[in-house]
Amino acid sequence: MYKYFGGAYVVTIMGLLAAYLWGEHVHNGTGLTCVFLASVLAVLEISLSFDNAVVNAMKLEKMSEKWRHRFITWGILIAVFGMRFLFPLAVVAIFARVNISSVLDMAFNNVDLYAYHLGQSHSAIVTFGGAFLLMLFMDYFTNEKKEVHWLKFIELHLQKLSKIKGVCTITTLILLGLLMFKLPADTRISVLLSGLAGIIIYLCIDGLAKWLERRQEERAKLCAETVKCSGLIGFLYLELIDASFSLDGVLGAFAISRDILIITIGLFIGAMFVRSLTIMLVEKKTLKQFLYLEHGAHWAIGTLAILMFVSTFYEIPEVVTGSLGLGFILTAFASSVMHNRRESK
Repeated sequence: MYKYFGGAYVVTIMGLLAAYLWGEHVHNGTGLTCVFLASVLAVLEISLSFDNAVVNAMKLEKMSEKWRHRFITWGILIAVFGMRFLFPLAVVAIFARVNISSVLDMAFNNVDLYAYHLGQSHSAIVTFGGAFLLMLFMDYFTNEKKEVHWLKFIELHLQKLSKIKGVCTITTLILLGLLMFKLPADTRISVLLSGLAGIIIYLCIDGLAKWLERRQEERAKLCAETVKCSGLIGFLYLELIDASFSLDGVLGAFAISRDILIITIGLFIGAMFVRSLTIMLVEKKTLKQFLYLEHGAHWAIGTLAILMFVSTFYEIPEVVTGSLGLGFILTAFASSVMHNRRESK
């Protein structure tokens, strides 16, 4: 286990130490409180991201060893400092119409105002993530080449929708349109644009990835530059999936702590464990051993996407989101174990 989680253990020790020192620096005697808050945030991140790890593992299996390594090194920097630290600052800067340095000062010296502005942009942020993840969910279950089914009655009917051209986009647009009726007039434009951005970015990245996969199948030998490009596109695809998954965790973190450094440290620890779990799933070929894990992860993705849409007008506790996602994963795992037992008899 240390082979896969050794780095995560080191990050945990260093992160909790940093949280303690930061707490003592800001207000003497609050070091242990900051350690506790960072630990809670790490557990929150891990609990919300089991489905993310399974989906990432599915994509990583098709990538080279070099790009897998970059996913755990470069990717963790993008995931932590990009999504957990810089992204919330950038969002507040855009919606509050102030420069990024002022937002950074606000995050450290006026956390209530910072949290207020981030809360004001909540609907637009989660709609982007919801649209992106719903496209991913629909694309998986409407794939006409899909041969293995877990919840057969539902999944077979979803697969029949593949006959409708653009069904993934149409479904997401319909839900996005219905969402407009539940939102105040002053937020509809920003939410609609965010949802459309999620759809367009998914179509661009997924389309390019599939085109490169077809090129690889058609040609037995590819030039090094094409392989490099394919790895890069897969890497960007994974980072966007990870970003979409992390949106609810980033926003929900402010319910636990208002300190942006403690939030970053806690989510960093959690993200590192999730990345390590992903690598372990790939190298141990867990997805091939447990047939329905992919299905459970994608059902969790679809559920998360719908919950993101709903959260634009109704507050949903993170424990609900995490429990539903974990529930799908565990149920799919149990079904896989029973399937393997039947096959071995």
